[in-house]
Amino acid sequence: MISNLLKNFCLITFALIAPITLPAGGIQKSLNQNKFINNTKEIILSSNYRLYSFPQIYSKELLVLDIGTTLSVLRNWKVSESEIWFRVELASNKLLDNPNKITKGWIKM
Repeated sequence: MISNLLKNFCLITFALIAPITLPAGGIQKSLNQNKFINNTKEIILSSNYRLYSFPQIYSKELLVLDIGTTLSVLRNWKVSESEIWFRVELASNKLLDNPNKITKGWIKM
């Protein structure tokens, strides 16, 4: 009886303490193994720009961006030599900001 009780106690103790030493998900990665994008392009606006839903001047205007707004350039779209559009993302705190806030769109350069 005492032998069974001791075995069960040891088994329960091991089951409660052993998982603490295991990495979450069963695999542990260091930060050096992750692939981060190093070629992100950020721009700071020197004048007011309009943020559009599509790369067309007649598309829906989403926002007016103020001077000093920081944007990350996701891609560009060249319509002609004089008309170049950039797909941009506004810098935001995804945890604290409103989830319905517009963060992506197109600007004409």
